[in-house]
Amino acid sequence: MILTFLRHGKTAGNLTQRYIGVTDEPLCPEGRAELLQREPLTAPSALYASPMRRCVETAAILFPGVEPRFVPDFRECDFGDFEGKNYAELNGSPAYQRFIDTMGMEIPNGEPGDAFRKRCCRGFLEVVTELDKSSVPDAVIVCHGGTIMAVMERFERRKMGFYGYQAKNGHGYQAQWDECRKVLSILEEI
Repeated sequence: MILTFLRHGKTAGNLTQRYIGVTDEPLCPEGRAELLQREPLTAPSALYASPMRRCVETAAILFPGVEPRFVPDFRECDFGDFEGKNYAELNGSPAYQRFIDTMGMEIPNGEPGDAFRKRCCRGFLEVVTELDKSSVPDAVIVCHGGTIMAVMERFERRKMGFYGYQAKNGHGYQAQWDECRKVLSILEEI
């Protein structure tokens, strides 16, 4: 089965490198324009998306007329006290330094990193189980950068670590899912 993981288009928060998790930001004009300028993508046999507005809008632009199935577990992480802030605003904070030192595991008043990663992977396994039962050959998942990193960290065969799978806005990975081995193999970056 071929799976395409796409990160949503740019938002205003992305332009200023803010931690945008639970804030339900829409795409910004630049983000919409970049998506509209992309080469058209082939409509998938199945389309899944995070229910967050930026993902819903991205899916509608890239796959007009295709109704996505929303997967709540694909939502971005709740960044708690860091939500809406960027590095310049957080630099020097002991709590932020712990966040950096623990590779995103400790988030004050937010979702712990390990819980976020488990949630994303649980949602992914539900999706591939559904696809496998339906014998669907391909699907697109429109979600968040953190969601892609969590799934790839757990299932991608090369094991490049969480931050090794960062995707730019509007981009991501096409991968092959091996249901027997429960492994993803990246075919190309898109």
